[in-house]
Parts: sequence; structure tokens; C-alpha cells
Amino acid sequence: MDHAWKRNTALFLISQTVSLFGSLLVEYAIVWHITLSTQSGAMMTISIICGFLPMFVLSPFAGVWADRYNRKVLIAAADAGIALATLVVAVLFMTGHNAIWMLFVASAIRSFGGAVQNPAVSAVFPQLVPADRLTKVQATYSSIQSVVALVSPMLAGALMSFARIEALFFIDVATAAIAVFVLLALLKIPSHEKAAGKQALSYFQDMRQGFDYIRRSPLVRTYCLYSAVFFLAVAPTAFLTPLQVARRFGGDVWRLTAMEIAWSSGMMAGGMLMAVWGGFRNRVHSMALSNFVVGLCTLGFALSPVFWVYLAFMALCGVAMPVFNTPATVMLQQKVDGNYLGRVFAVVNMLASITMPAGMLVFGPMADVVRIERLLLVGAAVMLGQSLFMLRNRVLLEAGRQQPRPRPEPQQ
Repeated sequence: MDHAWKRNTALFLISQTVSLFGSLLVEYAIVWHITLSTQSGAMMTISIICGFLPMFVLSPFAGVWADRYNRKVLIAAADAGIALATLVVAVLFMTGHNAIWMLFVASAIRSFGGAVQNPAVSAVFPQLVPADRLTKVQATYSSIQSVVALVSPMLAGALMSFARIEALFFIDVATAAIAVFVLLALLKIPSHEKAAGKQALSYFQDMRQGFDYIRRSPLVRTYCLYSAVFFLAVAPTAFLTPLQVARRFGGDVWRLTAMEIAWSSGMMAGGMLMAVWGGFRNRVHSMALSNFVVGLCTLGFALSPVFWVYLAFMALCGVAMPVFNTPATVMLQQKVDGNYLGRVFAVVNMLASITMPAGMLVFGPMADVVRIERLLLVGAAVMLGQSLFMLRNRVLLEAGRQQPRPRPEPQQ
């Protein structure tokens, strides 16, 4: 039994790693192409909206799908759909249809696929992994993602220096095909309880029931509120730092590549840290520490006079992210009813997909008339303040307490 869950978890991680590799190549290529060819905050805002708004629209439906249907099949279908759409865009680019708006379309299509895939991926881990191993597996997954994110910008930068952007699109199609094969042909994940049984409620009744569950759950409500504030505050950091680097230090691909490498290296170190350490006894303490460090790093982005100092803050910010994401994800996976996990994670994704673009609707155009450094200072102040409020929230602190692992029975 122990061997079976490890094998299935390893296959699942392999499939998602391969898929992520191709996806990141395309995402870096799209963002960098728009950044370097336009150097426009408004164009960056349009790109970001195209990448997030479809996810917001589809997330409530995708969350219901993740709870009603086989999650493995949903993940494979989303990957296959993205690959097909990416193939079409690549062919269009090859035939000379290479306007910027085509990249906006590509981002929107990928966002629809992500809306289906993300809640299903988050919800499937408790089906694969024993509860007492979730933190270590999630931290390991974070480290693997960081390694891929470390390699992807280097390869994307190298490919963009001598190849056309559609070459990266074709790589994404190939990696998606491999991921789908591993999921459908090699991986065994039994359907969860709700998907295996007969659906007693209609589709929209399921959706309404999911929102009712979230409304009645103090933990989910509070977590969503804090997430929404964080996503708004971090929007300039997440989306305007490439533009800031291009304007302040120089519009060279190697600088954007170095920034992504620093971020990914930090994420990899943070994931390894969480895999070994596991965080504080109360998960919310780890989350608050991470929030505080990200706020400090955002302050550093605004004030750094030298590019290498900027990269150091980027790496530290990367270290802090798994210290938040890992305990937060495991807390929800363990505290939320498994039959509602898809809908809960869909709402969390939906918050990210609307609050960040909403922030960019303000910050993006402002970046063309106000220095980006000033926008970063505002975000830093909000994040630093929120980290202190998290340490005083009783709902989060109660949910964040970890039960001690049971001691093994003595040998007879």
C-alpha cells in the first residue's frame, strides 16, 4: 500500500512537471515579447487581463466539475485542450499572422485551460497522499516547480535569441502530449466519493451548494479575504517588475532571464526548506512570516539602486513564497470537506484571477504616468500590515494548528 501511493504520486508529479515545463516556456515567451516590443504598461495590462479574466469567468464552473467528475480525466482534458489551441496559434504565426493580439488570444485560451486544471490538481493530492505526508509532498512539488521555473526562462531566453516564438509553442504541444499519456495510460487514481456516486443534485445546485459551504465556513471566508487583499497588493510586484527592470536597468532579454532565474532559485530553496523543516507548529505563523518577507522584498524592489541588489531581493522573495503556499494549501486540503475541495480551490483561483487584473487596471495605466517604484511602495505597506493582522486572527490561528504525528505502536 505504501509503495502504491508513492508510485502514483511520482507519476502524477512527473506528468505535471512535464506539462509545466512547456507551459512556462510559452508564458515567458509571450510576456517577454510584449514587454520588449512595446514597453507599455497598458499593453502589459491587456495581456494580464487576457491571462486572468477567462479563469475568473470559468472558475465557478470548473470547481463544480472538479467535484462532480474524475479529476484525473479533467486534468488530462484541460492539458489536451490547451495543446490543441497552442498548436493552432503556432500554425497561424508560421503563416505570418503574428500580430500582438494573437498573443492575447493565446493567453486567454491558456487561462481557460488553467481554470479547469488548477482546482482539479489541488484537489487530487489528498486522494493520492496520506494526510501526514501532505506537507512534505506539497513542498517537494513546490521545489520541482521551482526547478522547472529555473530552467524554463534560461531555455526560453536562449531559444528567443535565435528561434521564432512559434518554436516554443510547438515544444509546449509536445510536452502536453507526454503529460496526457502519463495521466491516462500509467496513473491510477480512483474517483473520489462524490464523483464515484450518482449525482443527486443538478449542476447549478452543486454550484450553489459550494458557495453556501464557503459562506458558512469561517476559515474559507477569512482565508479568501486575506488572499484578495494580498493579490491586490502584490499585483505591481507580480506584473510590473519586468517593465520596471526594462525601464530602470535596460531592456535586455538577459536581465529578464536573470530576474526569473533569481526568483526560481529562491522558490526552489524555499520548497526544499519546507520539505525539510515543514514550517512552524502553527501554519499561520509560517504564512505571516512569508507575507512579511514578501513585503520587505517589495520595498527592496522599489529602493534597489543596483541590478544585483535587485536580484538578491528577487531571490529572497522566491524563498518566501513556498513558506506561504505550502502550509496554506495543506491547511485547506485537511480542513475542507473533500467533496468540496474543487469548488473551494476554484474560488481561491477565481479571487486571484479577478483581484490581480483589477489591481492592474489601476496600476498598469498608472505605470505609464507614475514611477513603478511608488506603486511598489504602496503594495509593500499593505503586505507588511497584513502580516501583523494575520497573527491576531483567531480563525486562522485555530485552523493553522497542526496535530502532532501519532507515535508508532511498540513492537510486541
